[in-house]
Amino acid sequence: QEWTGPLIIKGVLDADDAREAVKQGVDGIVVSNHGGRQLDGVPSSARALPAIADAVGDQLTVLADGGIRSGLDVVRMLALGAKGVLLGRAWAYALAGAGGAGVAHVLQLIEAEMRVAMSLTGVTRIDQISRDILVRD
Repeated sequence: QEWTGPLIIKGVLDADDAREAVKQGVDGIVVSNHGGRQLDGVPSSARALPAIADAVGDQLTVLADGGIRSGLDVVRMLALGAKGVLLGRAWAYALAGAGGAGVAHVLQLIEAEMRVAMSLTGVTRIDQISRDILVRD
């Protein structure tokens, strides 16, 4: 039996692997180092994301996870080329500590932090977030 639904692959950290995912007909990828728990010395998702987004971002959905703890982190990942981000730890801790109300509160905090970051970088809409807003060394 063949899978006919959308297919998203997690754990892509290399542009060549992302290109192969496109060739295989994948609908999306998650740029993720699995929280750095799999192999010491693996690049962070944020470090790998720009090259991957440049290589395949117009051909499939590029999502990112890993190290995202705040609304500013969400804005950074979007600026680096992700179309969306996945949060694990933040909502899991909120759920454990305060149930559904905790999750709602965390989402409100993330949204508020995103609004501040966007305001301070001069963007008013998510689709205006780009690498131009990032400070580089």
